[in-house]
Amino acid sequence: MNKILVPTDFSEQAGNALKVAAMLAKAHNAEIYLLHMMEIPLQQNDQGSSQSDIPETLFFMKLAQKRFENLMAEDYLKGIKVHETVKADVTFNEIKESCKEFDIDLIVMGSHGASGLMEMFVGSNAEKVVRTSDVPVLVIKNEHQSFEVSDFVFASDFKNDNKETYKQAVKFAKAFGSKIHLLLVITSSNFMTTYEANSRIKDFISGQEFDNYTITIHNDTTVEHGILNFSKDINADLIGISTHGRQGIAHFFNGSISEDLVNHAKRPVITFKI
Repeated sequence: MNKILVPTDFSEQAGNALKVAAMLAKAHNAEIYLLHMMEIPLQQNDQGSSQSDIPETLFFMKLAQKRFENLMAEDYLKGIKVHETVKADVTFNEIKESCKEFDIDLIVMGSHGASGLMEMFVGSNAEKVVRTSDVPVLVIKNEHQSFEVSDFVFASDFKNDNKETYKQAVKFAKAFGSKIHLLLVITSSNFMTTYEANSRIKDFISGQEFDNYTITIHNDTTVEHGILNFSKDINADLIGISTHGRQGIAHFFNGSISEDLVNHAKRPVITFKI
């Protein structure tokens, strides 16, 4: 973990994420790339545009710079190499491109969450980043005085296409000295016997040199409820899950458990792209 990207809108939630990123950076001697995506008028780049757009653009650029200066003065960032970047774009592909540009290992971002009609038609910013990101995304909801991960729930269907994400989760767990709780949620629509479930999990993790784990088969009404309920029962520090990154009409009809968790979970969630 050498480079951490933190998208910020200078909100309280973004501040919570930056504090966690700072703890990670200090623990792993990493650099932080602080990214602010700003919606500013771009018409001034067109030959026929009005010059009146330019003062407004300069105003927002100066405001962003001032906010960066205030952030950089925070005690929790002292001793950390922080790169400040402003992008004049509000598309979430910009975050994906920034990860490629700066060779980012992890995204840490804050989230308000979303629910109801807002979730269906708009979704949270974190959900959109999870959907497009090729690198792990750690989503922070609340302020953390310290960020320690003793109990790390890795929820999966434990099919072979998730094996690469499990390798990423193991790497993360080793870095934090975490115990991984391997969780398979059984519902009425995806029933299998306990023997079948245990066999699938053991086959899935075979070949991995990591033995600090537990296996749990949990029955619930939905997979999401099962993950949230089990995580609450053991007071997990972090929930990890794979994401397919569905987009467009496929996402609308099929949804994504990882994105639902990002919206609804109160605890930190980390997603790994399949």
